[in-house]
Amino acid sequence: MGVLDELESAAQQVLETAGGAVVGVGRRWRGGSGVVIEEGLVLTNAHNLSPEHPVEVAFGADHAVEAEVLGRDDEGDLALLRVDTGSRAPLPIPRGEGRVAPGQVVFALSNPGGRGVRIGFGLVAAVGRSFRGPAGWPVTGAIEHGAPAPRGASGGPVVDRHGALLGLDTHRLEGGLYAAIPADESLAASLDALRQGSRPPRARLGVVLAPSVAARRLRRAVGLPEREGLLVRAVMPESPAATAGIRQGDLLVHADGTDLRRPPDLWAVLGRVGETGMLSLVLVRGVEEHTVEVQLTRP
Repeated sequence: MGVLDELESAAQQVLETAGGAVVGVGRRWRGGSGVVIEEGLVLTNAHNLSPEHPVEVAFGADHAVEAEVLGRDDEGDLALLRVDTGSRAPLPIPRGEGRVAPGQVVFALSNPGGRGVRIGFGLVAAVGRSFRGPAGWPVTGAIEHGAPAPRGASGGPVVDRHGALLGLDTHRLEGGLYAAIPADESLAASLDALRQGSRPPRARLGVVLAPSVAARRLRRAVGLPEREGLLVRAVMPESPAATAGIRQGDLLVHADGTDLRRPPDLWAVLGRVGETGMLSLVLVRGVEEHTVEVQLTRP
């Protein structure tokens, strides 16, 4: 069997295994896509939901059902819907990490408007990527892939060649790439919160950061040597940062051993540490380095 024959066979297997779990989400069949993860539960992106209208799940061009929003997390761009999914076989959220690697073959599935399942083939370009979601909150750990997807693909599943769920398409990037929220332990934890109607907890440091270019410009202006890092523009009162003694004008250069060059570097560390963990920060105040231990708290 040649390469093209193998690819065609894999695509057909993916459609047979996972295609039935892909639905349309929105209002009057407009919006995005979603995936049945359990009987009666559909996972999609929060930005596919309209606050002014009821949410519909479309199982076909002539079959749309109003759904209950069980939980919504605008910051993480996730929504969990309760709806009668009939006999459709779900794509469960897998347990475990490290299942996706650059160069891996993936298929992107979507069902814009419930008008039929679309499939695209591509490769994973990168993992552990970050992007800013529609609510302005950073989404970290994303899978960046090149499987083409039509308008309305957000919320559709990204699967491997066996049809196993790898992620949820969320954000279209430049150059034809797509960013997908990974289907891992973190997503499973978020779903646990959404089931209860609450937002997933997130670690918050309590600082407002300036872009790196602004930090370099400001240090030059006051005669200080240039240094890579994140400049603290403001510290929220009674925040973990304030309690740890971080001040406006401090330059954050390392977090738990990770160099801080861009805000996503800090977001990724906060995601690893968790909402109530201990964070070790190295900062530069003037020309002197200081190490501070920050006890993160629930927001």
